[in-house]
Parts: sequence; C-alpha cells; structure tokens
Amino acid sequence: FGGQRFGEMEVWAIEAYGAASTLQELLTIKSDDVPGRSKAYESIIKGEEINRINIPESFYVLTRELKGLGLDVELLEKSESGKYVKASNKPKKEEMTKKEKI
Repeated sequence: FGGQRFGEMEVWAIEAYGAASTLQELLTIKSDDVPGRSKAYESIIKGEEINRINIPESFYVLTRELKGLGLDVELLEKSESGKYVKASNKPKKEEMTKKEKI
C-alpha cells in the first residue's frame, strides 16, 4: 500500500480545510492499524460501508508509556446496556489474522 508521512503542520492544514473524514482515515486506518486497513480495503472492493475503525498501535504505545510513568490507564468501551466496561486488548477470534492463528 505504500507509506505517507503526515507531520503536525499537514494535519493542521487538513483540519483547517474541513476534511475530518480524510484526516481520521490518514491517522487511523492508513497509519498502523493493519487489520483495519485490510478490512477497509476489502469493504471498498466489495462496495460496502467501512464499519469500525480499530485503535491504532500508537495509542497502545502511549498508554504503555503512561503506565511506565506510574499512571493507571485503562481503556473503557460502552457496553450494549450503556455502561462503560474495561475493554480487552485482545482481538476477537474472527478478527485474528492467519499469522496470529498459527
């Protein structure tokens, strides 16, 4: 797929232009979200809507760095009942790639 370098000023320029969806795509799907990138590509080929964007690995790096500083950081997700529960970092079985299954 190739790579792109987006610095702080480029992000500001896209934000000022009002292209929020493009910015979200560049900073999440096209960043380091490999499973999300594959699913997005598959959805585009099939003509389907892109459903869910995964959390990029850079976010997990940030949380690990904060934990290294002694901060208790937890990721919460909203459950079907509307309550926030601790999110699991492990991908679901159907989301696992062939490499992870081996």
